[in-house]
Amino acid sequence: MKQDKNASISAIALRGPVFDKIVILASSWEDDWFDYKDWLKKKLAVSGRPHSDISVIRARIVSPIDYSSITKVMQKKLNEVGEVSDMIYINLTSGTPAMTTISVLLGKGVGNCMFLQSSPHGDIDEVEIPVDFAAEYGRASGSGIYASIANLPKSESAFEKINATSQIMRDVIKKAQRLASSDLPALILGETGTGKEVMANAIHKASPRSGKPFRAVNCGALPESLVDSILFGHVKGAFTGAQRDHAGLFEQANGGTLFLDEVGELPLNIQVKLLRALQQKEITRVGDTAIRDIDVRIIAATHRDLFTMISSGDFREDLFYRLAVGVIHIPPLRERIDDIPDLVESLLNDINQQATTHPQFGCKKISSSAIKFTASYDWPGNIRELWNTLHRAVLWSEQEVLDGNDIKSAILSRSGSNEANAEKNSFEIPGDLSQFIDSIKKSAIESALEKSAGNKSMAARLLGLNNHQTLNNWIKSVNLEP
Repeated sequence: MKQDKNASISAIALRGPVFDKIVILASSWEDDWFDYKDWLKKKLAVSGRPHSDISVIRARIVSPIDYSSITKVMQKKLNEVGEVSDMIYINLTSGTPAMTTISVLLGKGVGNCMFLQSSPHGDIDEVEIPVDFAAEYGRASGSGIYASIANLPKSESAFEKINATSQIMRDVIKKAQRLASSDLPALILGETGTGKEVMANAIHKASPRSGKPFRAVNCGALPESLVDSILFGHVKGAFTGAQRDHAGLFEQANGGTLFLDEVGELPLNIQVKLLRALQQKEITRVGDTAIRDIDVRIIAATHRDLFTMISSGDFREDLFYRLAVGVIHIPPLRERIDDIPDLVESLLNDINQQATTHPQFGCKKISSSAIKFTASYDWPGNIRELWNTLHRAVLWSEQEVLDGNDIKSAILSRSGSNEANAEKNSFEIPGDLSQFIDSIKKSAIESALEKSAGNKSMAARLLGLNNHQTLNNWIKSVNLEP
């Protein structure tokens, strides 16, 4: 331009096919963009060619040889112009070899795309790429499948630790196996203690990502002030105490699977960032401006009613439908009684293995009466309560074989077989201690709100809380309708 001579872009624009629209993607020489556009317009006008629609667009790339960022920019622009254009021409002469390579790879996937290049003497050639990428890929992947099939994760072995004698659980495992073979987000539903993390781990191990990291986090246990940093990471100096850069769980799980237990507990502002990570496959660390590409499969889980939370505005509807592509519902233990005998045997074997490291405790066996009792009990705390109960029975029993009374006395909701002792110790705890605590908290909140006629500040004072915000957190934690 400064010497009023034609280089690749202007040569193609003036001597190539007639273009209705010219789009120039630029990552440097920003000060010259407007002058160049005016200069090119005048050249085209003199030649009698269309010149009203010329644009220079900033290409936000990491570097001129960064294939990932070049691909994102090129793909986005091709998608935009492809929807409104009968024919697209791509200039292969300008830019770096990385840009040319990406242009060819992406352009070959567009049916109405042609390639142009110019010579130093100004000659313009239409380039025919003599490679059928689809056929080559099919041929290579076909042989690759046979070569790698022996290394694929075995779905059956991944799920073998999950007891599934009952028909209802066999159906669940069948769905989970099919889901594992895909790369879709998943949502696991079920009561507390049903084994949602075990199921998520099995899905990961049976998936093509099995050789990559599996990271798990209980969203309900994350401090609200740190949840952003824990999930997405932070840079040094982002906040007080951030003494070095930190990769969050998304980056730690890159290439693998991230399990978000109790996803319904995430604050709304974090739900927005999670949705973006799912849609755009990119994150930004706290205190940073750089966007980081991530490749993570999300498996979420909750015991809460997300539809109710959506109605109350506590959970984003768009995030729910993004997560709930593959949905697995794990039934409570009381609905899968046929699984209990094998489950008891399996859990007791694990407990016995742990007991071998403690010389004062011996391995235990379990009687048919004990198994019969476990199958007749409701287990409100599900597998977690059964596990803890068996642990206590092994700890307390002096017999080598556990009987029904050993199991019964180890259940926290039972105060003992002696009626007098039951009257003396009338305080009873349901099987799941956290549910018991929540029920007490919920009852106290309801009483305080009733006495204060719904005034949350007054209700908070009646409960001895510092402010009404703490009360709001309590209300959410027990899933109490406002």
